Amino acid sequence: MAHSLSANKRIRQSAKRRLRNRDRKRMVRVKVKELDAAISKKDLQAAQKSLPDVVRTLDRISGKGTIHKKTAARKKSRLMKKVNALAKASAAS
Repeated sequence: MAHSLSANKRIRQSAKRRLRNRDRKRMVRVKVKELDAAISKKDLQAAQKSLPDVVRTLDRISGKGTIHKKTAARKKSRLMKKVNALAKASAAS
């Protein structure tokens, strides 16, 4: 139990930030899952439509410090690779 006013305030702030960050991470996970579902169904239109939204969300979340910028860059790169491979495969067939 905190004894000082500043320690109590820090506890309140940490709790708010933890909830905010948890919601942001959940939002990213949901959007990435939707994109992965479109990729696994080989639905190029849906994948290309949701990719910019996922990228925008990752950029926004990393800008706010919820996830590291390089983590966001790595996730974006891997997702773009998957979408580009799907586009190449559908163009070949």
